[in-house]
Amino acid sequence: MTQHTDLPSDLLPPAVRQFLGAHIVRDADTASSFLAEGAVIVDQDETFRGREETDAFLRDAGSEFEYTTEQIGAHRVDDTHWVVTVRLEGTFPGGVAELDYRFALRDDLIAELVIANHPA
Repeated sequence: MTQHTDLPSDLLPPAVRQFLGAHIVRDADTASSFLAEGAVIVDQDETFRGREETDAFLRDAGSEFEYTTEQIGAHRVDDTHWVVTVRLEGTFPGGVAELDYRFALRDDLIAELVIANHPA
């Protein structure tokens, strides 16, 4: 059954919650530890596969900008799919962005993460 309800971050699966916590403070090594073997990250239509590419993405994504991140929404799609919406404000072009982080879990780890603009 699909559920579309806003959830506080403490009700997200541990891998999602802890990944986001590490990713927000730019701790790529810790964030990477919540990825399943063979994980895929898609960010704005660019795909990163495997440990080397996903580690590089987590280390380098947005590093040229200063920004703050705030969780503004979250919901459970089904037992293995979760969406967390974050608002970024910073020195990047446009200065403000709302992004959906769409997680697919496998064995309590993140198998796939798709980051895309939140629909207006």
